[in-house]
Amino acid sequence: MKTQRISITIFLVIALVIILNLLAGEFFFRLDFTQDKQYTLSNATTDILKGLDEPVTVKAYFSENLPPNFSGTRKDFKDLLIEYSSRSGGNVVYEFIDPNTDEKKEQEALQSGIQPVLIDVREKDQIKQQKAYMGALLQKGDQKEVIAFVQPGGAMEYALTTAIKKIAVIDKPTIAFSQGHGEPSLSSLTQAYTALSVLYQIEEVNIDDSTAIPQNLKALAILAPTDSFSPMEIGIIDQFVRSGGKLFIGLNRVTGDFTNATGTVQSIDLERWLESLGLLVQPNFVIDVNCGAVTVQQQQGGYTFANQVQFPYLPIINQFAEHPVTKGLEQVILQFASTVNYVGDSSKKFSPLLFTSDKSGAQSAPLYFDINKQWSNQDFTSSRLTIGGVLEGNFGDNLNSRLVLISDGDFAVNGERGRSQQLNPDNVSLLVNSIDWLADDTGLIDLRTKGVTSRPLDTLEDGTKTLLKYLNFLSPVLLVIVYGLARSQYRRKQRIDRMLENW
Repeated sequence: MKTQRISITIFLVIALVIILNLLAGEFFFRLDFTQDKQYTLSNATTDILKGLDEPVTVKAYFSENLPPNFSGTRKDFKDLLIEYSSRSGGNVVYEFIDPNTDEKKEQEALQSGIQPVLIDVREKDQIKQQKAYMGALLQKGDQKEVIAFVQPGGAMEYALTTAIKKIAVIDKPTIAFSQGHGEPSLSSLTQAYTALSVLYQIEEVNIDDSTAIPQNLKALAILAPTDSFSPMEIGIIDQFVRSGGKLFIGLNRVTGDFTNATGTVQSIDLERWLESLGLLVQPNFVIDVNCGAVTVQQQQGGYTFANQVQFPYLPIINQFAEHPVTKGLEQVILQFASTVNYVGDSSKKFSPLLFTSDKSGAQSAPLYFDINKQWSNQDFTSSRLTIGGVLEGNFGDNLNSRLVLISDGDFAVNGERGRSQQLNPDNVSLLVNSIDWLADDTGLIDLRTKGVTSRPLDTLEDGTKTLLKYLNFLSPVLLVIVYGLARSQYRRKQRIDRMLENW
């Protein structure tokens, strides 16, 4: 009888395992306890997957037997593909290929546009370099898209979802950058152009007296203009916004010249139009204790050497309001920013987004940059000055108008070829997030900065680090002791119960 019960139990367990596996093939489910729901698909991704009309094939070229920080990325990417396949009703088909095991597979990965990266691997107390492939090729019919490298801890869902959307959606919405008033060309916005071209068709639009802004634009960006706008041109911009157009403005209200160490006011009449909307960009220079540095040539003892000097006119912004435009940003480096005040009425809503630190201030232009100045706390008597925000609401003819204003037009400009410089990634994200918020109604903006947040222990105080260390060490021991005591108490109670006459 006892043997029969054991056999039935074993049979039921095996049957339960089989049923659970069958259900797992049909339904994908997992619990997500991360702070930003790192492992939960967004509504934007779900909508795009449900809208697929034919299969998307994903060839994931990932090396195996990598160090833990890289092998974890492979597992996360595979889990993501499993969920994509489930949510799309099987329209996402995937396979994993290890290019390191076969020369033919390696050539296939290289021809697909996936380049290996060299990583350090410890083997028998030695460090050696190994080629690691961590990319994917997506295909839908004749359309192809490559994710050349899946960044560990990066915005993995954004990369995969936008790649699918890029090959699934033929007609992209159009955005434009204004030209004709000294604005940087698209060739000098290399990082922003690369990021924006995934979702948008990007054009240049000349704003002049005889040309209206195309109404098919999802958003228009006016970035760092230096020449004045005529009244007719201001009227064209005003009409675009009043009719529901979405506008981004990066405005240099002041400019700095390092050759003669002077800062001056810039007036191009665009600031007057902004003031008519209630946005007042002050003709001043923001200064901040939290700032960047400039290189200064100094002489000492007949020698010339370069020295890095803190320059408060280059504020580093790390205080942001909660908003889709600033989501995921950690720090933005600005150059000659100005304060922004809203002086309009309640028909429009102004939301400040970027703030200076608690030790900051503003200096009226024109002024002279004293590189050797010894700054003190008396120079920074203000805190959380607004240097950017969004305005939305009723601009006259439309209740859904939107405008993003940043009081520095150069923060996302790489520069022309030969003088191009790599920008801080968050600078680019600020511009791209702004365009997404203005132009994209699919919700992908929430994914662009959805990655694993870095929380290094080096930034913690020594006491906190010591507490965490002992908690990690003692917690398992305490759990075992508590379990042992509870089990011992339970066994003792059982023995006492058995000694009772009526047990």
